[in-house]
Amino acid sequence: MGRQMSRDTIRAYFEAFNADDTDAMLDCLHPDVAHHVNEGNIRVGKVKFAEFCAHMSHCYRENLTDMVIFASEDGTRAAAEYTVNGTYLATDEGLPEANGQTYRLPAGSFFSLEGGRITRVVTYYNLSDWIAQVSKAA
Repeated sequence: MGRQMSRDTIRAYFEAFNADDTDAMLDCLHPDVAHHVNEGNIRVGKVKFAEFCAHMSHCYRENLTDMVIFASEDGTRAAAEYTVNGTYLATDEGLPEANGQTYRLPAGSFFSLEGGRITRVVTYYNLSDWIAQVSKAA
């Protein structure tokens, strides 16, 4: 697998995210994908990933812009930098109360790939920045 195949897989993953198409996102993943959530635990497998996506879709509506995708020469590692443009729809446990606040923050994801499928997703964003934005808008 080369750099272009990895970039294409990551692009398809994020296009599915922006289309709110969890099934298409799952198609990009290895069955035993390790999902490292920002400020959270590692979830393993497509079922856990789908559960996370359902929760996120309930609490947040997000669209990713300013996407830049990087991939290693051998295609086994990739990264993406982007801007999250979101609306906080429903209160997420342990976080400020939701009332339709909007937010915009830089974020990034790191990936491992094998055989054209994503085996690891690690997502980072500044939680303090997000909390400040939704608290100010409250």
